[in-house]
Amino acid sequence: MKILNKLVNLISYKEQNNYSFILPEANKDDKSQETKNTYQNNDNIFPSLDVNKEYIKSKYSFKINSDIKIREFYINIKGKQYSAFLLFIDGMIDSESINKFVIEPLMLRNSSNLNKSDPDVISTAVTNNVTVRRVKKFDLATYLMECLVPQNDVSKDTKFSEVIQKVNAGNSALFVDTLSTAFVIDAKGFEKRSITHPDNENIIRGSQEGFVEAIRTNTSIVRRLVNNENLVIEDADVGKISRTKIAICYLKDIANEKLVNEIKYRINNLGVDYIISSGQLEQLIEDSSFSVPQLISTERPDRFSSYLLEGRVGIIVNGTPYALVAPGVLLDFLTSAEDKNLKYQFADMLKAIRLLALFITLLLPGLYVAITTFHQELIPTELLFAIVSSRSNVPFPIIFEIFIMEISLELIRESGVRVPAPLGQAIGIVRSFSSR
Repeated sequence: MKILNKLVNLISYKEQNNYSFILPEANKDDKSQETKNTYQNNDNIFPSLDVNKEYIKSKYSFKINSDIKIREFYINIKGKQYSAFLLFIDGMIDSESINKFVIEPLMLRNSSNLNKSDPDVISTAVTNNVTVRRVKKFDLATYLMECLVPQNDVSKDTKFSEVIQKVNAGNSALFVDTLSTAFVIDAKGFEKRSITHPDNENIIRGSQEGFVEAIRTNTSIVRRLVNNENLVIEDADVGKISRTKIAICYLKDIANEKLVNEIKYRINNLGVDYIISSGQLEQLIEDSSFSVPQLISTERPDRFSSYLLEGRVGIIVNGTPYALVAPGVLLDFLTSAEDKNLKYQFADMLKAIRLLALFITLLLPGLYVAITTFHQELIPTELLFAIVSSRSNVPFPIIFEIFIMEISLELIRESGVRVPAPLGQAIGIVRSFSSR
């Protein structure tokens, strides 16, 4: 009994009201804490560069985060010097692109940066020997956007939440003094898996490309296969914490507009904290978890694209190599990706065989129990004698034996999928000796 009580105390949880540690008092001179308390309800970017920098440091816990980088420098524009800093996450950006196309043009001292008298003349007119020039008013944000940042994808944001979300996705953010606008620069450079063949939907004839975890790589493959300007790819963010990027794909004027609106409504109204896979999203947007699956899951871009061309809606989730297609009917789950590469006679025959296998899988255990237990007269005499003789040494009833068989098959399947490869080989050797 004492051993049992010790074991229960070991694995059970006891609520503790008195704690031995003491939280330190906040440092009143800490600028990060002061900035966080002062501006925690303000999401707009401030004109003061120091305030923006302290706000960013407090948001990202800059003192303890080792991969959050802030590169401070000066920009010379029209003979005037401006303070600036670049915010990025180490390991998620392409350092060469940042150095060559962002920092170097901004810090380079050339004639366009240093010349004070370089007005932008719109038009010139001469009247009575008097030259009249219309000069465009100088705007620092426009000048930076159009002249000093030679990057192909640059956007301007005025909200901290938008900037932080894009930086978390691998972008860089440029803050300049006196500007209440941040420039978000797309210079992603994180490592990702290259395009390989599908692992679970292998075919002999057809494409050997499979989806990867990067959403933009997946959408580019689909765009290349569909090859039509009517293909629409809309982005959505799901998850209050993770803000997972999701792409909704459909062909305009072919897909049912009500279906598209229903899928977008369900995705945009998910009140969850995070989503990291397409399987989670499938469970959240389907009608019922106890019916036939209503969405198709595939890792093949060619199959995904063919469904889009039929008028269905595809969903690609960032971070997973499986895409979803809605809606899915029963025949879709009996169809292989290679059926489109075969003549219709062979494809229909294979579908019939799969349908027969489905019925055998669902009904054979029940039929076996019903016939051997209650309707032995349906079994031929020789077969009945063979069944009785084989069961003479079995101490379990037939229905219990069926349950053991089903569980054993499921355990074998799980061990083949989950067990590491070196251990799986050893298990296979032991299994072969035990069967002998």
